[in-house]
Amino acid sequence: MRRFLLFLVVLIVIGAAVFWWITKPVTASAEVLEGIEPDLAQGELVFYAGGCASCHAAVDASGEDKLVLSGGQGFASPFGTFYAPNISSDPDAGIGDWSALDLYNAMHNGVSPEGSHYYPAFPYASYIRATPEDIVSLHAFLQTLPASDAANTPHDVGFPFNIRRSLGGWKWLFLNDDWVVNADLDPVQTRGRYLAEALGHCGECHTPRNALGGLETTKWLSGAPNPAGRGSFPNITPGALDWSEADLIEYFTSGFTPDFDSAGGHMALVVQNLAELPEEDRAAIAAYLKMVPVVEPEPADG
Repeated sequence: MRRFLLFLVVLIVIGAAVFWWITKPVTASAEVLEGIEPDLAQGELVFYAGGCASCHAAVDASGEDKLVLSGGQGFASPFGTFYAPNISSDPDAGIGDWSALDLYNAMHNGVSPEGSHYYPAFPYASYIRATPEDIVSLHAFLQTLPASDAANTPHDVGFPFNIRRSLGGWKWLFLNDDWVVNADLDPVQTRGRYLAEALGHCGECHTPRNALGGLETTKWLSGAPNPAGRGSFPNITPGALDWSEADLIEYFTSGFTPDFDSAGGHMALVVQNLAELPEEDRAAIAAYLKMVPVVEPEPADG
Protein backbone atom coordinates (compact mmCIF):
# COMPACT_ATOMS: atom_id res chain seq x y z
CA MET A 1 0.00 0.00 0.00
CA ARG A 2 2.85 2.38 0.86
CA ARG A 3 4.51 1.69 -2.49
CA PHE A 4 1.25 2.30 -4.29
CA LEU A 5 0.75 5.64 -2.54
CA LEU A 6 4.32 6.65 -3.31
CA PHE A 7 3.82 5.71 -6.96
CA LEU A 8 0.58 7.70 -7.03
CA VAL A 9 2.29 10.77 -5.55
CA VAL A 10 5.08 10.50 -8.13
CA LEU A 11 2.51 10.29 -10.95
CA ILE A 12 0.69 13.36 -9.61
CA VAL A 13 3.93 15.33 -9.37
CA ILE A 14 4.96 14.35 -12.89
CA GLY A 15 1.50 15.15 -14.23
CA ALA A 16 1.51 18.54 -12.54
CA ALA A 17 4.97 19.30 -13.94
CA VAL A 18 3.90 18.34 -17.46
CA PHE A 19 0.74 20.44 -17.15
CA TRP A 20 2.76 23.41 -15.89
CA TRP A 21 5.22 23.07 -18.77
CA ILE A 22 2.57 22.66 -21.49
CA THR A 23 0.43 25.54 -20.22
CA LYS A 24 3.25 28.05 -19.68
CA PRO A 25 2.66 31.29 -21.65
CA VAL A 26 5.14 31.53 -24.53
CA THR A 27 6.35 34.89 -25.84
CA ALA A 28 8.69 36.07 -28.57
CA SER A 29 11.81 38.10 -27.94
CA ALA A 30 12.57 41.53 -29.39
CA GLU A 31 14.71 40.04 -32.17
CA VAL A 32 11.58 39.02 -34.10
CA LEU A 33 10.84 42.71 -34.82
CA GLU A 34 14.40 43.92 -35.14
CA GLY A 35 14.95 46.38 -37.99
CA ILE A 36 11.25 46.69 -38.93
CA GLU A 37 10.08 50.25 -39.51
CA PRO A 38 6.35 51.05 -39.21
CA ASP A 39 4.32 52.21 -42.20
CA LEU A 40 1.23 54.13 -41.08
CA ALA A 41 -0.61 53.66 -44.37
CA GLN A 42 -0.06 49.91 -44.15
CA GLY A 43 -1.08 49.99 -40.49
CA GLU A 44 -4.39 51.59 -41.44
CA LEU A 45 -4.98 48.88 -44.06
CA VAL A 46 -4.25 46.18 -41.47
CA PHE A 47 -6.62 47.91 -39.03
CA TYR A 48 -9.52 47.63 -41.47
CA ALA A 49 -8.58 44.19 -42.80
CA GLY A 50 -8.40 42.91 -39.22
CA GLY A 51 -11.77 44.38 -38.25
CA CYS A 52 -10.41 45.97 -35.07
CA ALA A 53 -13.20 48.53 -34.70
CA SER A 54 -15.94 45.97 -35.30
CA CYS A 55 -15.23 44.40 -31.91
CA HIS A 56 -13.41 47.08 -29.94
CA ALA A 57 -15.49 50.19 -30.68
CA ALA A 58 -18.39 50.91 -28.35
CA VAL A 59 -21.72 49.25 -29.07
CA ASP A 60 -23.56 51.08 -31.89
CA ALA A 61 -20.64 53.46 -32.49
CA SER A 62 -20.71 55.14 -35.88
CA GLY A 63 -18.68 57.60 -37.91
CA GLU A 64 -15.54 58.88 -36.23
CA ASP A 65 -16.64 57.29 -32.94
CA LYS A 66 -15.73 53.90 -34.43
CA LEU A 67 -12.09 54.94 -34.13
CA VAL A 68 -12.45 55.23 -30.35
CA LEU A 69 -11.57 51.68 -29.37
CA SER A 70 -13.02 51.83 -25.87
CA GLY A 71 -14.26 48.21 -25.85
CA GLY A 72 -17.28 46.90 -23.98
CA GLN A 73 -19.05 44.82 -26.61
CA GLY A 74 -20.15 41.44 -25.28
CA PHE A 75 -19.75 38.18 -27.20
CA ALA A 76 -21.73 35.24 -25.87
CA SER A 77 -20.45 31.70 -26.32
CA PRO A 78 -20.97 28.22 -24.83
CA PHE A 79 -18.05 28.99 -22.48
CA GLY A 80 -19.37 32.30 -21.17
CA THR A 81 -19.60 35.89 -22.33
CA PHE A 82 -16.43 37.69 -23.36
CA TYR A 83 -16.15 41.47 -23.42
CA ALA A 84 -13.87 43.28 -25.83
CA PRO A 85 -11.27 45.32 -23.92
CA ASN A 86 -10.26 48.93 -24.34
CA ILE A 87 -7.44 48.97 -26.93
CA SER A 88 -7.39 52.73 -27.39
CA SER A 89 -4.21 54.78 -27.10
CA ASP A 90 -4.92 55.61 -23.45
CA PRO A 91 -1.79 54.50 -21.55
CA ASP A 92 -3.72 53.38 -18.48
CA ALA A 93 -7.14 52.15 -19.56
CA GLY A 94 -6.06 51.11 -23.06
CA ILE A 95 -2.86 49.90 -24.71
CA GLY A 96 -1.14 53.23 -25.20
CA ASP A 97 1.90 52.08 -23.24
CA TRP A 98 2.26 48.80 -25.19
CA SER A 99 5.32 48.26 -27.34
CA ALA A 100 5.10 46.75 -30.80
CA LEU A 101 6.44 43.54 -29.24
CA ASP A 102 3.57 43.53 -26.74
CA LEU A 103 1.10 43.70 -29.62
CA TYR A 104 3.01 40.99 -31.50
CA ASN A 105 2.86 38.66 -28.51
CA ALA A 106 -0.85 39.35 -28.06
CA MET A 107 -1.65 38.66 -31.72
CA HIS A 108 0.77 35.78 -32.32
CA ASN A 109 0.91 34.07 -28.95
CA GLY A 110 -2.27 35.18 -27.19
CA VAL A 111 -0.25 36.48 -24.24
CA SER A 112 -0.64 39.79 -22.41
CA PRO A 113 2.28 42.08 -21.48
CA GLU A 114 1.84 40.78 -17.92
CA GLY A 115 2.35 37.20 -19.11
CA SER A 116 -1.27 35.94 -18.92
CA HIS A 117 -3.07 33.90 -21.54
CA TYR A 118 -5.76 35.64 -23.54
CA TYR A 119 -8.96 33.79 -24.33
CA PRO A 120 -9.21 32.76 -28.00
CA ALA A 121 -12.33 34.89 -28.34
CA PHE A 122 -9.55 37.30 -29.35
CA PRO A 123 -8.79 35.58 -32.67
CA TYR A 124 -5.05 35.15 -32.25
CA ALA A 125 -5.48 31.65 -33.71
CA SER A 126 -5.88 33.53 -37.01
CA TYR A 127 -3.71 36.56 -36.30
CA ILE A 128 -0.75 34.25 -35.63
CA ARG A 129 -0.36 34.20 -39.42
CA ALA A 130 0.03 38.00 -39.62
CA THR A 131 3.50 39.19 -40.62
CA PRO A 132 5.72 41.02 -38.13
CA GLU A 133 5.80 43.98 -40.52
CA ASP A 134 2.02 44.28 -40.50
CA ILE A 135 1.86 44.09 -36.71
CA VAL A 136 4.51 46.77 -36.28
CA SER A 137 2.61 49.03 -38.68
CA LEU A 138 -0.71 48.30 -36.98
CA HIS A 139 0.83 49.19 -33.62
CA ALA A 140 1.98 52.55 -34.97
CA PHE A 141 -1.47 53.27 -36.46
CA LEU A 142 -3.31 52.37 -33.26
CA GLN A 143 -1.22 54.92 -31.38
CA THR A 144 -2.63 57.67 -33.65
CA LEU A 145 -6.25 56.91 -32.71
CA PRO A 146 -8.19 58.68 -29.92
CA ALA A 147 -7.70 57.68 -26.30
CA SER A 148 -10.52 56.48 -24.04
CA ASP A 149 -10.41 56.04 -20.28
CA ALA A 150 -13.30 53.55 -20.28
CA ALA A 151 -12.71 50.68 -17.87
CA ASN A 152 -12.71 47.12 -19.15
CA THR A 153 -15.70 44.90 -18.43
CA PRO A 154 -14.63 41.61 -16.81
CA HIS A 155 -15.40 38.45 -18.76
CA ASP A 156 -18.34 36.43 -17.45
CA VAL A 157 -16.78 32.98 -17.59
CA GLY A 158 -17.39 30.27 -15.02
CA PHE A 159 -15.35 27.34 -13.75
CA PRO A 160 -13.35 25.63 -15.19
CA PHE A 161 -13.01 28.01 -18.15
CA ASN A 162 -11.96 30.85 -15.87
CA ILE A 163 -8.67 29.07 -15.15
CA ARG A 164 -6.44 31.01 -17.51
CA ARG A 165 -3.51 28.68 -17.14
CA SER A 166 -5.50 25.92 -18.82
CA LEU A 167 -5.57 28.00 -22.02
CA GLY A 168 -1.99 26.92 -22.53
CA GLY A 169 -3.35 23.44 -23.12
CA TRP A 170 -5.84 24.81 -25.65
CA LYS A 171 -3.00 26.51 -27.49
CA TRP A 172 -0.93 23.33 -27.41
CA LEU A 173 -3.78 21.57 -29.18
CA PHE A 174 -4.98 24.21 -31.61
CA LEU A 175 -2.60 27.16 -32.00
CA ASN A 176 -0.30 26.99 -35.02
CA ASP A 177 0.64 29.22 -37.94
CA ASP A 178 -0.05 26.70 -40.71
CA TRP A 179 -2.16 27.82 -43.63
CA VAL A 180 -5.42 25.92 -43.96
CA VAL A 181 -5.45 26.01 -47.76
CA ASN A 182 -2.14 24.69 -49.08
CA ALA A 183 -2.90 24.25 -52.78
CA ASP A 184 -0.78 25.89 -55.48
CA LEU A 185 -1.90 29.50 -55.36
CA ASP A 186 -1.16 32.32 -57.75
CA PRO A 187 -0.11 35.71 -56.30
CA VAL A 188 -3.69 37.03 -56.19
CA GLN A 189 -5.00 33.93 -54.40
CA THR A 190 -2.04 34.04 -52.03
CA ARG A 191 -2.89 37.61 -51.09
CA GLY A 192 -6.52 36.58 -50.64
CA ARG A 193 -5.51 33.71 -48.38
CA TYR A 194 -3.49 36.08 -46.21
CA LEU A 195 -6.39 38.51 -45.92
CA ALA A 196 -8.98 35.78 -45.26
CA GLU A 197 -7.07 33.30 -43.09
CA ALA A 198 -4.91 35.77 -41.14
CA LEU A 199 -6.07 39.38 -40.90
CA GLY A 200 -9.74 38.92 -41.80
CA HIS A 201 -10.07 35.76 -39.63
CA CYS A 202 -13.02 34.56 -41.74
CA GLY A 203 -12.76 31.04 -40.37
CA GLU A 204 -13.43 32.17 -36.81
CA CYS A 205 -17.12 32.55 -37.64
CA HIS A 206 -17.64 30.47 -40.78
CA THR A 207 -15.94 27.24 -39.64
CA PRO A 208 -17.49 24.80 -37.13
CA ARG A 209 -15.74 24.13 -33.82
CA ASN A 210 -15.23 21.03 -31.75
CA ALA A 211 -16.26 20.61 -28.12
CA LEU A 212 -13.16 22.47 -26.91
CA GLY A 213 -13.70 25.41 -29.23
CA GLY A 214 -11.01 24.47 -31.74
CA LEU A 215 -11.73 25.02 -35.42
CA GLU A 216 -12.57 21.92 -37.47
CA THR A 217 -10.33 22.87 -40.37
CA THR A 218 -11.41 19.85 -42.44
CA LYS A 219 -14.73 21.71 -42.73
CA TRP A 220 -13.10 25.06 -43.48
CA LEU A 221 -15.62 27.85 -44.13
CA SER A 222 -18.50 25.36 -44.32
CA GLY A 223 -20.69 27.29 -41.90
CA ALA A 224 -21.20 27.13 -38.16
CA PRO A 225 -23.75 27.85 -35.45
CA ASN A 226 -23.69 31.34 -34.01
CA PRO A 227 -21.99 30.88 -30.61
CA ALA A 228 -24.47 33.33 -29.15
CA GLY A 229 -27.18 30.77 -29.93
CA ARG A 230 -29.07 32.80 -32.53
CA GLY A 231 -28.95 31.53 -36.11
CA SER A 232 -25.83 30.42 -37.91
CA PHE A 233 -23.03 31.57 -40.17
CA PRO A 234 -23.37 30.32 -43.75
CA ASN A 235 -21.27 27.91 -45.76
CA ILE A 236 -19.17 30.13 -48.03
CA THR A 237 -17.25 27.42 -49.89
CA PRO A 238 -17.94 26.89 -53.61
CA GLY A 239 -20.03 23.88 -52.57
CA ALA A 240 -22.75 26.18 -51.27
CA LEU A 241 -22.04 29.73 -52.45
CA ASP A 242 -22.45 30.02 -56.21
CA TRP A 243 -21.67 33.72 -56.48
CA SER A 244 -19.17 34.82 -59.11
CA GLU A 245 -15.99 36.68 -58.21
CA ALA A 246 -17.69 39.87 -59.42
CA ASP A 247 -20.64 39.15 -57.11
CA LEU A 248 -18.29 38.70 -54.17
CA ILE A 249 -16.39 41.90 -54.93
CA GLU A 250 -19.64 43.85 -55.09
CA TYR A 251 -20.80 42.33 -51.80
CA PHE A 252 -17.51 43.24 -50.12
CA THR A 253 -17.87 46.77 -51.46
CA SER A 254 -21.55 47.65 -51.01
CA GLY A 255 -23.01 44.82 -48.95
CA PHE A 256 -25.52 43.96 -51.68
CA THR A 257 -25.98 40.33 -52.74
CA PRO A 258 -26.77 39.20 -56.30
CA ASP A 259 -30.40 38.80 -55.11
CA PHE A 260 -30.52 42.46 -54.01
CA ASP A 261 -30.46 41.54 -50.35
CA SER A 262 -27.93 43.25 -48.08
CA ALA A 263 -25.49 42.24 -45.38
CA GLY A 264 -26.83 42.35 -41.85
CA GLY A 265 -25.66 41.78 -38.30
CA HIS A 266 -21.93 41.60 -37.72
CA MET A 267 -21.34 40.95 -41.43
CA ALA A 268 -22.47 44.50 -42.15
CA LEU A 269 -19.53 45.69 -40.05
CA VAL A 270 -17.21 43.34 -41.94
CA VAL A 271 -18.36 44.86 -45.22
CA GLN A 272 -17.74 48.36 -43.90
CA ASN A 273 -14.17 47.33 -43.16
CA LEU A 274 -13.64 45.56 -46.48
CA ALA A 275 -14.92 48.60 -48.34
CA GLU A 276 -11.95 50.54 -46.92
CA LEU A 277 -9.47 48.19 -48.59
CA PRO A 278 -8.11 48.65 -52.12
CA GLU A 279 -10.34 46.96 -54.69
CA GLU A 280 -7.53 44.57 -55.58
CA ASP A 281 -7.61 43.24 -52.02
CA ARG A 282 -11.35 42.63 -52.19
CA ALA A 283 -10.76 40.89 -55.53
CA ALA A 284 -8.01 38.78 -53.92
CA ILE A 285 -10.37 37.59 -51.18
CA ALA A 286 -12.96 36.71 -53.83
CA ALA A 287 -10.37 34.76 -55.82
CA TYR A 288 -9.38 32.85 -52.68
CA LEU A 289 -12.98 31.97 -51.80
CA LYS A 290 -13.56 30.58 -55.29
CA MET A 291 -10.71 28.08 -54.89
CA VAL A 292 -11.07 26.85 -51.28
CA PRO A 293 -12.01 23.16 -50.97
CA VAL A 294 -15.67 22.45 -51.59
CA VAL A 295 -17.66 21.41 -48.53
CA GLU A 296 -21.15 20.38 -49.48
CA PRO A 297 -23.98 21.73 -47.30
CA GLU A 298 -25.30 19.41 -44.63
CA PRO A 299 -28.62 17.78 -45.66
CA ALA A 300 -31.66 19.33 -44.03
CA ASP A 301 -33.29 17.35 -41.22
CA GLY A 302 -36.46 15.52 -42.11
